[in-house]
Amino acid sequence: MRRHLALGLLAFAAALAVTFGQPVAGGWPRGPEDATLTAGARPAAGGGLPAARAAERGTISPDDPASTGRAVADRAPRLSSGPTDPSRLTGYQWPLPRGRITQPFGPSWAGTLLVDGVPFHDGLDVATFCGDHVVAAHGGVVLAAGRKVDPWMGWVGSLAPSVARRDRHHLWYSLPIIVVVDDGNGYRSIYAHLNALNVRAGEHVRAGQFLGWEGSTGFATGCHLHYGLFSPQESRVFALEPRVAKRTRLPALELARIDPLIVLPARGRSNDDRVEGGDTPILQNLPPPIDRLESYPARR
Repeated sequence: MRRHLALGLLAFAAALAVTFGQPVAGGWPRGPEDATLTAGARPAAGGGLPAARAAERGTISPDDPASTGRAVADRAPRLSSGPTDPSRLTGYQWPLPRGRITQPFGPSWAGTLLVDGVPFHDGLDVATFCGDHVVAAHGGVVLAAGRKVDPWMGWVGSLAPSVARRDRHHLWYSLPIIVVVDDGNGYRSIYAHLNALNVRAGEHVRAGQFLGWEGSTGFATGCHLHYGLFSPQESRVFALEPRVAKRTRLPALELARIDPLIVLPARGRSNDDRVEGGDTPILQNLPPPIDRLESYPARR
């Protein structure tokens, strides 16, 4: 009887051990970190490699969206034969809906760029009145907004000497307030001399969206918008006037711009006529967002 009782107790103990678990090799785990797989352990079947190990092997991990995005971008077709023909660009509208052209794109005695040795104006100047609303000429993503935008402006060469000079002499507030937008078609739009900003870097904007207020920041004789357009794939260059390059320490070359009139809708282009903005609605004067205004010293 006692023998049968002892055997029954042993069977009951074994059942408890099976039910509540077995010790792992080397003893019971002391904590959660002891129960994890080591670097050399094999992942569970069907689990795949961890994202970090996939990156080390140069593969794409579906568990790592950033890795996937970079790889997709790397596989995207690249323009090897230069930028898209600007005559094929669509979706543009006037950045100052009621503006008049005050200085066209092309040779100009006041230009600080040189093309074939001739002073050249690398954008289109449009004006209405101080504080008018500047809108996006095309939808896209804001690459830069403010005064420190040179890395997105198409300079060819190092910007370090110019940055060091501006830091040393506290010159940043003498520069124009600029918005640079990637138009999503291989081109970038430049909106310069704004008085204040209504967008930040990284924002997605649609054509006609309010970017900022027309102004005269930087070296400007009056309130206006300088609108420029260029492609980072451009192989042609404009030369910066040597005396300007020496004084500012900017690179001697910038990627060539195109005439914005190639892409803007046709309309009256007389310097003497103020024209309406076609289908673009006239924006109402809104109170400026105080938290985005940039103050700047008066020019002497």
